[in-house]
Amino acid sequence: MTDSAIQQQLTEGQPGVDIPDSRGRTGLDRAGIGLRRNPDVGVTRVEVTSEGWHVLRRTTFSYRRRDGQVVTEQRETYDRGNGATILVYDPVRRTVLLTRQFRFPAYVNEHHDGMLIEAAAGLLDDDAPDVAIRREAAEELGVTLGDLRHVFDLYMSPGSVTERIHFYVAPYVPGDLSGPGGGLQEEGEDIEVLEIPFDEALAMTSDGRIVDGKTVILLQWAALNRLF
Repeated sequence: MTDSAIQQQLTEGQPGVDIPDSRGRTGLDRAGIGLRRNPDVGVTRVEVTSEGWHVLRRTTFSYRRRDGQVVTEQRETYDRGNGATILVYDPVRRTVLLTRQFRFPAYVNEHHDGMLIEAAAGLLDDDAPDVAIRREAAEELGVTLGDLRHVFDLYMSPGSVTERIHFYVAPYVPGDLSGPGGGLQEEGEDIEVLEIPFDEALAMTSDGRIVDGKTVILLQWAALNRLF
């Protein structure tokens, strides 16, 4: 940060901290302050280093090691909110509904074309997880879901990302495909809907055609729990 930028921040305040950011948020530097669930951890300082749509923080905290020594640690965390994902399956025809879309982070990290095959998913956006995943299934897959089965909640990258994902499965029949899917154009989404035989989808997790973590987990869970 330049000297002029620092001076401007001191004069006007920092968005997301003491003045509202583009989403109307303040107090983003309070995350973790006052937590007492683990008596061996004490948060001493939180710096907001980026307050875009999602939030990047640098947190300083004390940590009591197993040998009793108290050390000072510093970590950067990326907070994008929590999300939900779902495997939508037809138990009679033994198919699953998946998506294919371009993912720039994968593309820039050696994926051959960035087009990832995935289970439908999205951020909660202040909704309950079951409400959010019904919304995402309708938007991305064009399917209206009936009964949902909650599987588990997982931290997918706990070393740096705060996000917790709620995992679901739900059956469908062809008549449940009530919309076009494809995502929301106003959010820049361009999603292809795929209906794939379950056995083929499972094989795709082994041969590299499916490399998305949440999707691999759901397909392997379905196999282990004999969903079909």
